[in-house]
Amino acid sequence: MIRWLLGAVILLGLIIGGLSWYLQPNDFAGCSNKPTGEGKCVRADAIVAISGGDTSARTESAIQLYKNGWGSYVIFSGAAQDKSGPSNAAAMKTQAINEGVPASVIYIDEYASSTEQNATNSKSILDELGVTSIILTTSGYHQRRAYLEFERADKGVAIYNKPVLTDKDWSFWWWLTPRGWWLALGELAKIIILHITGVGSA
Repeated sequence: MIRWLLGAVILLGLIIGGLSWYLQPNDFAGCSNKPTGEGKCVRADAIVAISGGDTSARTESAIQLYKNGWGSYVIFSGAAQDKSGPSNAAAMKTQAINEGVPASVIYIDEYASSTEQNATNSKSILDELGVTSIILTTSGYHQRRAYLEFERADKGVAIYNKPVLTDKDWSFWWWLTPRGWWLALGELAKIIILHITGVGSA
C-alpha cells in the first residue's frame, strides 16, 4: 500500500513538473533584467503581448520588457471582450502609455479573437515594420500554444518566449486548484488538436 502511494505521488509529481515545463517555455530563464548580448539574452526587434486571461499582467510584462531595452516596438493584439467597449489591444496600449511607453512605438491589432488570429494579424504588423525577431509574452499556461501559432503564421521571424509565470490565473502552485488543472489540461488538449488538425483554438 505504501509503495503504491509512493508511486502515485511520484507519478503525480512528474505530471505536474512535465506540464509546467512544457506549457511555459522560457528563453530568458538564465538572463538578467536587461539584454547582455550573450546567448538568447539579446534584444529583439519587437515585443508582442496578446490579450486574454489576465490581460493586465500580460501587458505589464511587455511594458517592463520594453523599459528594460529588450525591443524597439511593442505590439498588442486582442479584440474587445465586451463588444460595447474598446478593444483589449486599445486598453493595453492605454496602460502602456500611462506607464511611460511612447505611443509612437506601440502598434495594435484590435480584431483578433483567438490565438490563431493573434498570430496571423500580428504578422501583418511585423511585415510592415520589417521585424525579424520578437519576444512573445503571455500567461504561462498559454505560452506554448501561442508560440506554436506564431511559428505557424510566420516562419521568417525568430520567436523568443517570455511567459508571465505569475498572474491572477496562474502561478507555481497552479496544481493546487481545480482552475489550474482546467487551464493546464485545456491548453494541452488544444495543442494536441492543433498538431492533429492544424486548426487553432480560442
